[in-house]
Amino acid sequence: MPAPSYATPLEKTWYYVYRVICALIFLFLIAPILIIIPLSFNAEPYFTFTEKMLSFDADGYSTRWYDLLLTFGMQAPDGARDWSWWGDVWANATWVQVAKNSVIIGFFSTILATCLGTLAALGLSRPEMPFRRAIMAVLISPMIVPIIITATGLFFFYSATGLAGSYVGIVLAHATLGIPFVIITVTATLIGFDHSLTRAAASLGADPTTAFFKITMPLILPGVISGALFAFVTSFDEVVVVLFIAGFDQQTIPRQMWNGIREQISPAILSVATILVIFSIALLTTVELLRRRSERLRGLSPA
Repeated sequence: MPAPSYATPLEKTWYYVYRVICALIFLFLIAPILIIIPLSFNAEPYFTFTEKMLSFDADGYSTRWYDLLLTFGMQAPDGARDWSWWGDVWANATWVQVAKNSVIIGFFSTILATCLGTLAALGLSRPEMPFRRAIMAVLISPMIVPIIITATGLFFFYSATGLAGSYVGIVLAHATLGIPFVIITVTATLIGFDHSLTRAAASLGADPTTAFFKITMPLILPGVISGALFAFVTSFDEVVVVLFIAGFDQQTIPRQMWNGIREQISPAILSVATILVIFSIALLTTVELLRRRSERLRGLSPA
């Protein structure tokens, strides 16, 4: 988009300089991700670009590390890739097992965080709620406090209550970290909510439960889903809390990546990182689409 025709030479210069600065900042932030993606296709077991890769030689690129994600830990990785081979992948492949653990833990922690966070946001949005600011500060503190402090506190608390080393404890810990994101997104959605709609429903005979599920929930649903996605990503990427409270056999993708870096550096970690980047981009795109839909529903942007 060119600069406005009425702009002065100085304004036109700043117009283009500003965009160049923004592009450089964006490139600085995304450069580590851009480097990881091609390195995951390295044919050699290195974390650097080889001469063949730099010269765009086809022999320098390979999908061997993506294949290793399926075969690592299998009982018969070299067998014919039929249904029994895929069954072996599903039952024994290490990366598949940790992926299943991450999805299961992320799913249940997201459900718990979304329910509790939405209820908290609804209560905090009411003007008659006492000590709203203090309660909000307490509820979003897991987002503000350094994660190492939260993990340490959870470790001592869970050790005393018997939750350490259990899947229930991991789900509760991840839900604790995800609740602030749900509260913030739902609260932002409720700022533009017209409460006269619920009063009109009550005047027509609707009870509070009916008014919530028929009026309030459909209008704030984009914010609830956005908060749920943020909570899921928080759970899916969390490694510090898992290192403190999870058992040895309770591996997730971030913990398995940590173990791989600590014990044996393998470019397969770059393949996992690439997949996670693509997954995160898909979730962020979904969040942006939901945000735009929410603005259209509330009349903040044209349809």
